[in-house]
Amino acid sequence: MNNQSTVSDTKRNFYSQHTRPINSIYRRVVEELMVEMHLLSTNIDFAYNPVYALGVVSSFDRFMTSYRPEGDKQSIFVALCQSMGGNAQQYRTDATSVQEFARSMQDGDIVNWLAHPTNDGMGAQLASTLGSIASNPKFKYSRLFGIGLFTIIEQAAPELLKDEKKREAAVLQIGEAMHLPTDKVQKDLDTYRSNLDKLVQMEAVMADLAEAERKKREKRAQEKVDATAAAAANLSEQKG
Repeated sequence: MNNQSTVSDTKRNFYSQHTRPINSIYRRVVEELMVEMHLLSTNIDFAYNPVYALGVVSSFDRFMTSYRPEGDKQSIFVALCQSMGGNAQQYRTDATSVQEFARSMQDGDIVNWLAHPTNDGMGAQLASTLGSIASNPKFKYSRLFGIGLFTIIEQAAPELLKDEKKREAAVLQIGEAMHLPTDKVQKDLDTYRSNLDKLVQMEAVMADLAEAERKKREKRAQEKVDATAAAAANLSEQKG
């Protein structure tokens, strides 16, 4: 993407590709992700990698889980990636590849592997990526990269993330090995987990509201049926 491109340029590009209105509850989610991706794409030290792709895909999919209409989600994601010169299919393909590797490590030590990746098997490409990052003093860390790492651990060792001490120790071990700003990584992941919890709560509230609205519609429909039946009965009595 042209480094001179502005956030406004990216937004115009996005809305020229996805022309349907975005549900107001989710518009902020989409635009915040868009701005974050834009600022990274225009940073001279930023370079796309599969862990970042997994962070983008995970963030989008989780925060858009309940988006309706369902069919619009793909269009939104494609426009999001393309608005800054990215390829949505590449994001999806790379994210899936990393997730498949992570799941293959469910019986292994994913934290130690991330800290000291071995260049063999399914993880060869990921190991090469992590090695390049660890040896690059100008690597541009981002929240989305951190979420990608979080998702890898989540896929391979979900129970580990439920233990605060083990989670913090894992972040410290991986962060130090990869020369990442561990305090920032920890803060980003804590915020991400907190937002996921809030999302679950929001979805529960939305489900309750939808159920209440459904019951209101059913009640109104039944009242109409009852009123029609009563009117018919009254008319029949008058004729009789």
